[in-house]
Amino acid sequence: MLAVVGALASAVMVLSTQIRLPELTAPDLNETTFICTSEVTGPCTRDVATATLSSVEDRELVTYDQIPPVLIQAVIATEDKDFFEHEGVDPYGIARALYQDIRYGGTLQGGSTITQQYVKNSFLTPERTITRKVREATLSIKLEREVDKQQILLDYMNLIYFGRGAYGIGAASQAYFGKNTEELSLADSAYLAGLIRAPETADARDNPEEAKRRRSAVLRRMLEDGYITELEADRADKRTLDTIIPAVSRVGLGQVKGSEYGSEYFVEAVRQQLAQIYPDGGLYTDGLRVYTTLDQELQRKAYQTVINELPPGDPDNPTASIVAIDEAGRVVVMMAGTDFEASEVNLALGRQGGGSGRQPGSAFKPFVLAESLEQGFSARSLYRAPSAIEIEGANNGGVWRVRGGGSSNGYRDLIDGLRVSSNVVYAQLMIDTRPDQVVQMAHKLGITADLPAVNSLVLGAGEVSVMDMASAYSTFEREGVALAPVLIERVEDASGNVLCWYPVGATCQDSPTREGTQVLDPQIAREVNYGLTQVIESGTGRNAAFGAPAAGKTGTTQDARDAWFVGFTCDLTAAVWMGYPGAPGEELRTMSDFRGIEVHGGDYPAEMWAEFMSRATERRSSEDGGDPGCSELPTDDEFAGQVRNPDLATTTTLPACPSGGEEVQEGAPAIDCIPAPTDTQPPLAEETTATTVGE
Repeated sequence: MLAVVGALASAVMVLSTQIRLPELTAPDLNETTFICTSEVTGPCTRDVATATLSSVEDRELVTYDQIPPVLIQAVIATEDKDFFEHEGVDPYGIARALYQDIRYGGTLQGGSTITQQYVKNSFLTPERTITRKVREATLSIKLEREVDKQQILLDYMNLIYFGRGAYGIGAASQAYFGKNTEELSLADSAYLAGLIRAPETADARDNPEEAKRRRSAVLRRMLEDGYITELEADRADKRTLDTIIPAVSRVGLGQVKGSEYGSEYFVEAVRQQLAQIYPDGGLYTDGLRVYTTLDQELQRKAYQTVINELPPGDPDNPTASIVAIDEAGRVVVMMAGTDFEASEVNLALGRQGGGSGRQPGSAFKPFVLAESLEQGFSARSLYRAPSAIEIEGANNGGVWRVRGGGSSNGYRDLIDGLRVSSNVVYAQLMIDTRPDQVVQMAHKLGITADLPAVNSLVLGAGEVSVMDMASAYSTFEREGVALAPVLIERVEDASGNVLCWYPVGATCQDSPTREGTQVLDPQIAREVNYGLTQVIESGTGRNAAFGAPAAGKTGTTQDARDAWFVGFTCDLTAAVWMGYPGAPGEELRTMSDFRGIEVHGGDYPAEMWAEFMSRATERRSSEDGGDPGCSELPTDDEFAGQVRNPDLATTTTLPACPSGGEEVQEGAPAIDCIPAPTDTQPPLAEETTATTVGE
């Protein structure tokens, strides 16, 4: 056998000098992508990543300096004793491997050198023929003449499979020990070196006896070759295998940090966006470093806010979604569900998230106000405010009957109408402002969903997402500057070079500086904001008050199928939606009798909004050393523009309502009248669309 090996080696040496071989180019290695959240301020590495994305090969490339000497010694002692001496092929090593295998049993040492193993895995097919073996040896000699030993060893250790889906030593260190490569001990290194020949049969979690046997064999080889002392070998051999962590599932998203707070929905949304940016599958193979905008601590606070109010264990409870966007348009919170394994539908993204859009109810009214102000009319414009009105020709040529939001004065201005969420006032305003113009305004502000250009849109007839509503209201907070919400701050390659800044869809930005678009005159935005502050101070959103300057709006749809509160402080906008998700084709459940009440945006959603914003404000203040930062909202009550219907203030002569109340019973004739004065302020629970919601 030795004679045959020697003859083959001699033939290979001759062939390597006479046969012209193709240029050897190192293969492009697939590398795992890491996704990090906003608390990661340094490099986005595996140990700090929230999630990883890989195809078949989970790989993290390392440099030679990152590999501890003890690991290099363990691999060389096990796989190629004379690696630094031979020229690519080692005939004596082949003979020695045969002897070791016979003496100790099993497969401890291979006859191929490290260079041959690398060549076989990188440039050749796995067929077992003499021709392929000769070609392997010939290419190995050629490679060693062109590439230095350290580079070959590094490429080999970044290439080989260690089991558990881990390719290369970087991924293997994390897969078995949860450590970076440079942190591996002697015992760790011996264990990993023992996996190389047949990793799946020596996983300590599945076959601890085989794992220990292989580790002992590696330590013995290291001792024989003079790399370690007998005392070091004994100590390492006595180490238990308890330090080897359980295998992590790589099905779907795999393990996601913060999954207990619903972070998987955000990560999946990021993954889908990366698939748009890298449609060729590069998100799984290019070793991207993705820095996202999610604030895990605020995400936790949003999750706790929802489950404290609506424990998911109770099947009768509706659910809720919270999206928060900061002043730079960064999505810092996406509470889009409580159990990703049970349902991957992202409640924050509407149809884009696999669910349905939700009607915003009266939370849409500020968009109508903004359009009216842009058309040159004053927020002090007056409109009749009976308990109910009938508008001829407004319902596809028919009569549009609207109720709710009447006043004992018989009229309200637009700010007061917004404060109490007066349907009758804003229905009239919608007629004057025109639905098609309001749709354009909503889209400018940040609504991306298709909207019907119908009059009942003012009362929430369209379908939007929680993300859309948070985005549009954040434009008000920025005094009319629109910034598309972003989930990703930047994408880098594995070397730290920035490939993409703040992508929107598949479009990347070239600069780290985000510049928004002024879509609304700042003065108009400040006037709308003033109206929204009144909603919280004394209107339907009083339950949203939490001790800091804030502005917002309630929203409730017919039969309480959806309830909203959307608002902002001086540096954070949040939208809260509450309802039953429903299944495709299934009629949505109502919240008309939940815990004994009909749910409106001004109760549970407003309370959850206040709780979350209070926690978020406290958190952001603590990060700044107790400095509350901004403390005032951009508002203005010096209203300019033409006042509509000024004569209503002096000429309103409506008859008194028979019952003296502001409510109109369902199905009763609409009465254009002034409610009788009462001693107490009637409840401000807003009315919802009475008819023709989906016209």
